[in-house]
Amino acid sequence: MKRLIDYGKSIGVELDDTAVQRFEAYMKLVLEWNERINLTSITDRDEFIIKHFCDSVSLLGNVELKKGARVIDIGTGAGFPAIPLKIARPDLNITMLDSLNKRLVFIKNHVLPDLGLEAEVIHARAEELSKEKPYRESYDAAVSRAVANLSSLSEYCIPFVRVGGIFAAMKGPDCDEELEAARGAISTLGGNCIDVRRFELPDKSTRCIAVIKKEKATPAKYPRRGVKISKSPL
Repeated sequence: MKRLIDYGKSIGVELDDTAVQRFEAYMKLVLEWNERINLTSITDRDEFIIKHFCDSVSLLGNVELKKGARVIDIGTGAGFPAIPLKIARPDLNITMLDSLNKRLVFIKNHVLPDLGLEAEVIHARAEELSKEKPYRESYDAAVSRAVANLSSLSEYCIPFVRVGGIFAAMKGPDCDEELEAARGAISTLGGNCIDVRRFELPDKSTRCIAVIKKEKATPAKYPRRGVKISKSPL
């Protein structure tokens, strides 16, 4: 875990002994359960720490989240970046959303109780949940490491963000072309890309985070149905 601790320090994230123990326990759970349900293709310990843990906590060094911020992780999968964010910043009010239930059952029944953490876990489709009043435009931040193109991802995520909040799209090294293609969609949905943070992980691989500020309310007709989003991105 030294690489994670050192990386955290380099981006201003101090991990205490409790946090380190939780990261260790989380990795152990994921790798054990990975033999029963498909949670990750990364099973090498060092690679896991860098590509799951360091990549997840990198958000905290690149995006400011106020104390007690409401954060929704859309397409959380096995809990990345939501669980690492909660371990590193227990004050955050985290919601984990995914349309596949078996991974959420793993998080709810094993990860959260074993690690002594509390978070909201929701099995639903993003485009449906964001239409509901308790969730629409109610989060300080939406985050996602999902592989969807940024135009589609913005339609899934921006409706959850309050005006003045941010959507942080965690992407690989080549996000410029994708961002350029998504600018119209982002604007239509009420957002504006105010920054692209570029950085390296400890293995020298590069990442970027597109920081999109919600400047006005999302029109009521968005998001559209999932099939429409995927087939006809804005």
